[in-house]
Amino acid sequence: MNITPDDAKKAARALRQALSEGGVPISHSHALELISRQLGFSDWNTANAALQQSSVGLGHPVPVLRVQDWPLAQAFYRDYLGFSVAWVHRYEPGMPAYARLNRDAATLDLSEHHGDGTPGAVVWLPVEDVSELRRQLRANPQSKLRPGVDKHAPGGPTMTITDPFGNNLRFCQAETD
Repeated sequence: MNITPDDAKKAARALRQALSEGGVPISHSHALELISRQLGFSDWNTANAALQQSSVGLGHPVPVLRVQDWPLAQAFYRDYLGFSVAWVHRYEPGMPAYARLNRDAATLDLSEHHGDGTPGAVVWLPVEDVSELRRQLRANPQSKLRPGVDKHAPGGPTMTITDPFGNNLRFCQAETD
C-alpha cells in the first residue's frame, strides 16, 4: 500500500489528538515530524516530497497478446483455460476485436489489431497450485492438449501452454524463500 502525504497528515492529526487526550499536547508540525520518522524519513519536508512521488497509483500490468482469430481465441482462453470475457471492443462491425479476459487475479488483453503485440510473446502467470490447474485442464473434454509441469523450472514448478497463435503462457507455482 502506498502512503500519501494526506495519509501522513491524517496520522499526525490522530497522534496529536491521542496525545492531547492523554495530557501531552504537541503542535501539528511536531506530530508531522514524528510520523515522518516513523515512516523512515529524517523530517517532514523529506517525507512529503518522497510520498508525493510514490503515490501515482501504479497498478498491475496487463499484457496484450496478439491473436489473429477472435472466435478461436475465445474458445482457447474461455472454454479451455477458464478465463471469463470482461468485454470485447470493435470500432465497428467487422473490425478487429480487442478483448479483456480475467481469471482470478489474472488479467489479459487479446487483440486482433495489427501492431498490438507480436505473436510468440511469453507471459508469466503466478498460480497457487500448478498441479491442480493441470488437472483441471486435462479434465476438459474439449482439449487434446496434455500439458506437463516442469518441476525444475526457474522460479518454481511451471506449466507452459502455447496458444493457437504462438503465445506462451507460463503458469508458475512460485517457490517461497
